[in-house]
Amino acid sequence: MKHLTPFAYIFFIFIFLLSLSVASPIKPIPENIDFNEQKAALGKKLFFDPLLSKDGTISCVTCHDLQNGGDDGLQYSFGIKGQEGTINAPTVYNAVFNFRQFWDGRAKDLKAQAKGPINNPIEMGHSFVDLIPVLKKKGYDKAFELLYEDGITEENIVDAIAEFEKALITPNAPFDRYLRGDKNAITAQEKRGYILFSSKGCILCHNGVNIGGNLYNKFGIFEDANSMNIGRYNITKREEDKYVFKVPSLRNIALTAPYMHDGRAKTLRDAVEIMTEHQLGRYMSLEEIEDIVAFLKSLTGKIPSIAKEKP
Repeated sequence: MKHLTPFAYIFFIFIFLLSLSVASPIKPIPENIDFNEQKAALGKKLFFDPLLSKDGTISCVTCHDLQNGGDDGLQYSFGIKGQEGTINAPTVYNAVFNFRQFWDGRAKDLKAQAKGPINNPIEMGHSFVDLIPVLKKKGYDKAFELLYEDGITEENIVDAIAEFEKALITPNAPFDRYLRGDKNAITAQEKRGYILFSSKGCILCHNGVNIGGNLYNKFGIFEDANSMNIGRYNITKREEDKYVFKVPSLRNIALTAPYMHDGRAKTLRDAVEIMTEHQLGRYMSLEEIEDIVAFLKSLTGKIPSIAKEKP
């Protein structure tokens, strides 16, 4: 292993101590989660409705296709007027388990996150001041009045969307079943991959219920990753936050290519190789990489019924 930079040294000491405080680094997703079904149904309707965009062409599902991993399969998403974004759209599945939202963590929860795309001039390019009359004109006011005393407001719009997104969990992946005691739920290769995933250090960042999404890390600990996006520095303006991003969840990772905040990795093998070089600073054989990829494919869970059909 290459000489540790001060950042890497402190980071690994912190994660090592953190790992001592928990019985198991990865937890299975709960099979159910509490949510308000009526609000979620309204949120689902909004999620699929292109009226949330200024020109009526972009909906939440445009960038978060619920039938294909919860993202759009593109390096960068497109918003109104064909404008291209500058960061890879993360999956909306299991986002409720993330400790912050967006790659740079600028949103504290799902409600705060839902405001972002609607207001973003490159994405939906709308404003809530203009959106609310549009929704009223299309008859949304009755549905909101049944659920919220003050009817259609900015906070109620994002509350409904967040309630729907809360329901988008994907339990019962083969590896979840393995963790619950079914030792035949994953193959011998997937088991080898999990052992390597743990012993090589991947699990230091990708742990917990969401197998990620619960801490920040610098992209390029051992090798400069040549990222054009400087991550949390855009929010905090602190030098130590340059190239620091929220660690992504690995749930359903086999369905969400391309990978990394800039979509540079086209395949899971590419992603593992990049992580090996830039984050772990250690060599892995092709066989080891293939075993880890096999393990990652065992993290694909069950799509919830609320996501299977259009509203």
